[in-house]
Formats: sequence, C-alpha cells, structure tokens
Amino acid sequence: MKDFIIHNQKAWDNQAKANVAWSQPVTSEQVENAKKGIWELYILPTPIDKDWIGDIKGKKVLCLASAGGQQGPILAALGAEVVVYDLSEEQLNKDQMVAQRDDLNLRIVQGDMCDLSLFEDAYFDLIVHPISNLYVDDVNKVWKECHRVLKVGGKLISSFYNPIVFVEDRNAELKEKGLIRPRFTIPYADRVDLTPEELQQKMDRGEALVFGHSLRDLIGGQTRAGFAITAYDEAWQPNPRFTIDPFIPTFIGTQSVKL
Repeated sequence: MKDFIIHNQKAWDNQAKANVAWSQPVTSEQVENAKKGIWELYILPTPIDKDWIGDIKGKKVLCLASAGGQQGPILAALGAEVVVYDLSEEQLNKDQMVAQRDDLNLRIVQGDMCDLSLFEDAYFDLIVHPISNLYVDDVNKVWKECHRVLKVGGKLISSFYNPIVFVEDRNAELKEKGLIRPRFTIPYADRVDLTPEELQQKMDRGEALVFGHSLRDLIGGQTRAGFAITAYDEAWQPNPRFTIDPFIPTFIGTQSVKL
C-alpha cells in the first residue's frame, strides 16, 4: 500500500482508541430500538431521511470505510446482512464489540476502500459510505468499485465534505480575526500543497493526511461510474473547525442508484 494509506491507518487506529466522534459505538438501547423499527442513521451530523434506506430486511449491505460501531450495527438490527469494511483495525474492533455485546451478525473485514476485489460483481443491494473518501487520493476508484459490486438498481449512500473547506489558509491569527485568506486550490492534497515543514508537523501530530476532491469527482465521478444521483442533502458543521463553517453547510450527502 501507499505510504500515506499506512499512515492514515495508524492515525485512525489512534483516533479510535481516543473515542473521537466517529468512533463512539451505538448503545444497546439504540440497537434494541432499531430492532423495533425505531432508529436513526448518521452519515452526516444530522440523521438521513429514512426513505434513503427503505426496507433492507434480508438485503446485502456493505458499510464501506464505515467502521466505528455506528452504521453497521443499526443496519444489522434492521435485518440486513451487513459487511463492515474498513482500513482501521481499531475502528473495526468497535463493530466487533457491538456485534458480540448485542448478538448481531456482522461480518468484519479489513481493507482499502479503493479495492473491493474481495467481493464479486453485483453482490450488494446497498452501500453506506460515510465521510471517509478524503483519506484516499483518487475518489473515482471508490465510485467505480462501488458500481461494480452493487446490483443493478442498488443504492449508494455517501457523504463527504464540500471542498470549499480545503481552500483557506489555516493561520491561527487569521481565524481569531474571522478572516479567510484563500491559499489552496481544488483538488487539494496535504502531500502536495503543504510545505515540507507543515506536512512533517502534521504527521508528527499523528493526524491523517487528507485530500480535498473536486465536486467534479465527488458528484460527477458518481455519474461517470454509472450512477444516477436521486437524492441530495447538506448539513452544517456542529463544531466549526474552519472560518467558513458558520457560513455554508460543509457536509454533503448523496443517494445514488446503479443504472
């Protein structure tokens, strides 16, 4: 694997150990409620429309780069046959813990979201892919693999950042003054756009390296892969990190169907 993928794997292992927001498993109460038809699913800071999921009892579902004990257990509690596929072993351990705790049938698989060769063509009915493709350099590979492993008429539910968040200079003094100074162009990549010193400092802090993909690839890439986008949503950042966050919803969610 590429060096940045290995680095990101370790970074997410550490985040999982630190129980960051996307590494906090659902509770037994939430699982039991889901079994009774009372549930919410998050791929954004706000729950998605339940119509995006529909009735998935008995359906084959891939939670792609989606470990952390959140989406997979809820979908399994709704009666789906769920595979949780993620690069981070520690994130996957969260799903394994919930599966054992609440007696859920989850298949746990470690792997790179750009390579789904383990799965045969047209196998899954649904893919749930919450914000994670900022950790790979080519999101088009993800869309192509999703298209391949989905059945015709199958759904891809995904979320990602509006690339506008990657444009501004992250100078602390500017942020304190509420000023935005555009510094980076889209597509963005830490490995390319940061200075060697900034890149090393970020890696030394144990932070994952990210890529700000263009909307052409995030949305247009889905259509080029053979999907039709059938629903769209946005959400605000509940804990603003960038100066732009209070001014525009920076989370995007899409529902797409394999034609």
